[in-house]
Amino acid sequence: MPIKLLLADVDGTLLTHEKVLTERARAAVAQLGVAGIQFAITSGRPPRGMQMLIEPLALATPIAAFNGGMFVRPDLSVLEQRVLQTDVIEPAMQTIKAYGLDIWIYRGTDWFVRERHGPHVDREEWTVKFPPTVVADFKGLTNDVAKLVGVSDDLEAVCRCESAVRQQFAEKVHARQSNPLRESPSLVSAARSQPYYLDVTHPDANKGFVVLRLSQMLGIPPDQIATIGDMPNDISMFAQSGNSIAMGQASEEVKKVATYTTKSSEEEGFANAVRHYILSDLQ
Repeated sequence: MPIKLLLADVDGTLLTHEKVLTERARAAVAQLGVAGIQFAITSGRPPRGMQMLIEPLALATPIAAFNGGMFVRPDLSVLEQRVLQTDVIEPAMQTIKAYGLDIWIYRGTDWFVRERHGPHVDREEWTVKFPPTVVADFKGLTNDVAKLVGVSDDLEAVCRCESAVRQQFAEKVHARQSNPLRESPSLVSAARSQPYYLDVTHPDANKGFVVLRLSQMLGIPPDQIATIGDMPNDISMFAQSGNSIAMGQASEEVKKVATYTTKSSEEEGFANAVRHYILSDLQ
C-alpha cells in the first residue's frame, strides 16, 4: 500500500545524538510534503520539548508527547491527554526506587525532580529547553501525572526495572481476572525511551497507540503509515504500522522487528530512510 504518513521518533532518529536537526533531515521532511505524504512526530518528551521542531519542519499534524499521553496541536494547545491513575504512582515509585533509579514526574507542562543536578537532569534541561521544578518530595504531585520516569546510568538496572514494573502491574491484571469483584486494577505502560530512562505512562500512552490514534485523526489506514525509531519503546509502533524502519544504532531487539534498517542517526539515517524506503517508489 502507498505510504500516506511517516511517524518518527525524535531523539536518536529525527535528531542526532547531540539533538541536532540536520539540513538533510529537514529537507527530507519537506520532500515528503511535496510528495503528498504527511509527517508526524512522537516522543517521550513533553510538548514544550518539541516546540523547537514545529517551525523548521512546518508541522501541521497532531504532535504526540509523552509517548501518546498527550496530543497537542502545532500551537501546543491540548487535543487530548491520558494521565496515570493516582493509585499506581506510589507502587510504581517504590519499585523504581528498589532498583536504585532516580525519579522524575511530569504533570501538564511541569517537570519535577528532587535533585537539581541529579543524573541526566542538566542534559534533559538542555534537550527540552526548560528547567525542572526542584521539590523536597513528591507529596501532592501524584495526581494528573502524565509520565513517571526512572533514571539511572546503570543500564542493566533500568532494563530489569522495566521488566519488574511490567510484571508488577501484570499481576494486578491477573488478580482482577481471578476475582472479578475486586476493584478494577491500575495499569501502566512501561518502556525505555533511552537506555537510561524508563518511562511509565498511562496504558494507552505508548507509541503503538499513537499509530492507531493518528490513523483515526487523519483518516489514514495503519497499513499506509510508516514508522521510524531506535529504542525499545518504538517496537509497539512498528507492530501497528504498515512499514517500519529501525535506525542503524538500534539494538538487535529493535532491528529484528522492523521491516527495514537504515543508517545511524550520526550518518543521516533518517534522511536516507526517507529516500530509500518512503520516496523510492515515487521517483
